[in-house]
Amino acid sequence: MKTTLLVLFVVSTLRCSNTRVTTTTPVEFRTIGFLERIDPAFDNIIAPGAKAEIICEGHEWSEGPLWIEGHRMLLYSDVPRDTVFKWTEEKGKEVYLTPSGYTGSVKRGGETGSNGLLLDNDNHLVLCQHGNRQMARMDAPIDIPSPKFITIANMYQGKKLNSPNDGVYNRAGELFFTDPPYGLEKNMKDPNKEIPFQGVYKVKTNGEVVLITDTLTRPNGIAFLPGERTLLVANSDGARPNWYAFDIGPGDEVSNARIFHSAAGYDRSLKGGNDGLKVDRQGNVFATGPGGIWIFNSSGKLLGKYRLPDAASNCALSGDEKTLFVTNDMYVLRLKMRK
Repeated sequence: MKTTLLVLFVVSTLRCSNTRVTTTTPVEFRTIGFLERIDPAFDNIIAPGAKAEIICEGHEWSEGPLWIEGHRMLLYSDVPRDTVFKWTEEKGKEVYLTPSGYTGSVKRGGETGSNGLLLDNDNHLVLCQHGNRQMARMDAPIDIPSPKFITIANMYQGKKLNSPNDGVYNRAGELFFTDPPYGLEKNMKDPNKEIPFQGVYKVKTNGEVVLITDTLTRPNGIAFLPGERTLLVANSDGARPNWYAFDIGPGDEVSNARIFHSAAGYDRSLKGGNDGLKVDRQGNVFATGPGGIWIFNSSGKLLGKYRLPDAASNCALSGDEKTLFVTNDMYVLRLKMRK
């Protein structure tokens, strides 16, 4: 009887000891920035008092965040490092893929890495490759990454693209992407620049590349409003700091080009510009702009901002759309907007 009680006591003690050892303390992240409420509807999107956490740091220029819900991981580019990084709650920051944007043998300068990252309709990783000057699909499973790429689009009418920057797929599997000059070694003055304009394109499911518009000076972030009848494009030109909207018809026709919202007259001391953007299922638009993240409703009304001291380049939403991830110069941020 006494022996049995002693054994039970020892086992119970060991179990308690093991529980204490395996319990992990949640990581406390530093926070940055603050909310600027402009319209009461803003409180329905981001709860008052919400703060962005710095979950990764030490980058040269972070870009193109993409949340992979099935793997609970965030992918993002460090463009100058030609590397895609991965972040998870369990392991933090890890190298995911390198090289990510340039696989040539000739050494070159400029921003050679990947920029925007997205998933196609079959959940393959698609990269906007600055160095290779193309839209490409990674020829490897998402959980076993490898720097092997299949070209989706690299030419328009026999001329090499500039440096694809951001993209979005529609439900039909057509890829829309922007093509500014930022990945060219000498930007607009690069002797290897073959196309005289900065275009927005569509890649049909048969591989044909169609020009959507050549009217924007620096097309950058791109997204659809719900229903996919309206395409939004950010123009990252300080002289024309606008977000544009285009009506998309059933074929390739584009009509009713207009300014969705303008940042004209903004405080020039603020860092950042009209870069990447994302749209949630309600039609709310999260766009990087001067001084941080600008949040609009689907009509282009500015509801509020999340103000940041450094330039924000792009953002991504979690699967439940309650968390916003932001690439913010040397940082990557996580903003838990609401419970």
